[in-house]
Amino acid sequence: QVQLVESGGGSVQAGGSLRLSCVASEYTYNKYCMTWFRQTPGKEREGVVALYRSGLTTYADSVKGRFTVSQDNAKNTMYLQMNSLKPEDTAMYYCAADPFQCGLTTPSYGYRYWGQGTQVTVSS
Repeated sequence: QVQLVESGGGSVQAGGSLRLSCVASEYTYNKYCMTWFRQTPGKEREGVVALYRSGLTTYADSVKGRFTVSQDNAKNTMYLQMNSLKPEDTAMYYCAADPFQCGLTTPSYGYRYWGQGTQVTVSS
């Protein structure tokens, strides 16, 4: 089973940028759907961006034009570049992988593999 480790979270002011990384223990391209989720206390995890096995991506409306997902297959790493951050982006960010389930409409419990999360805090 694939293991995922996120990093790159931190505290920034509104308008700032962060880049999150999700390192997988094995090659993921065309093998797993990779998705970034985020969660705030008391709320369900919401999908932020899904990276399909084909390479296609879908973004949540709330992050379109500000967040960009990319993948370095040589490093088994998925990145989430977050620009123009807003206080409402504050959350724990997780990467998830599944060989079959994919997309932002797929509930979080549909994903088989998860990282431990990395905290992003945006102050106004």
